[in-house]
Amino acid sequence: MSQKILEVSKLNKGFGGLSAVQEVDFELSEGDQAAIIGPNGAGKSTFFNLVTGHHTPDSGTILFDGMDITGWPQHRIARAGISRAFQISNIFHRMTVRENVRTAVHAEMHKSLNIITRADQIGMAETDSVLELSGLSDKGEVTAGELSQGDKKRLELAIALAGKPRLVLLDEPTAGMSLEETRETMALVDTLNAKYGVTVLFTEHDMSVVFNHARRVTLLHRGEVIISGTPEQVRASSTAQKIYLGDHHL
Repeated sequence: MSQKILEVSKLNKGFGGLSAVQEVDFELSEGDQAAIIGPNGAGKSTFFNLVTGHHTPDSGTILFDGMDITGWPQHRIARAGISRAFQISNIFHRMTVRENVRTAVHAEMHKSLNIITRADQIGMAETDSVLELSGLSDKGEVTAGELSQGDKKRLELAIALAGKPRLVLLDEPTAGMSLEETRETMALVDTLNAKYGVTVLFTEHDMSVVFNHARRVTLLHRGEVIISGTPEQVRASSTAQKIYLGDHHL
């Protein structure tokens, strides 16, 4: 049986008297690829913010690989092995693709201020590895701002991967993409999960992406978990159909 890499229990977070996340229980096995879905305002982003340390829970616990990371700051959670991509772009648009990735590699290596080794030599092999892994080897010298939407998403994912995470959270990885870019991006995500063992949790409004790429699906509504199960179980749920899936013509 797979080890639980993420265990969330009785998680609560409110803003101005409104509950954004209510009594959420959630588990994710190491090596899994899962999706969280729900209408706008369902609590998906707040949940991600709590797991990654952007927000502090009002109550409840978050365990990562058995460690209680509840209330940890973002940088400590990132160093523990959780990375996030796509909600807010972390790309430096005037830098090249290679420079963007190498900056992230330097941060992971804690050598941003190294005064002995020449800066242009630090992390070169690691940078090349991340570029190859992300399918960006041929775009290393392209200025990031000139990339297509799909390649910008690849770069954001590459920056997240530079931290050598065990768990990656992806906020709507295919938002704004063409059909072909969507296909390519999710193929990359599948490869990272299947070949390299990165555990993936993503949010997505495109239900064809969700049901073709997630092995487990959790539906949030008004901050609460409505159903969590296999894609087939969620698709067959009359409650899920009524709350959310009915609008997506499944």
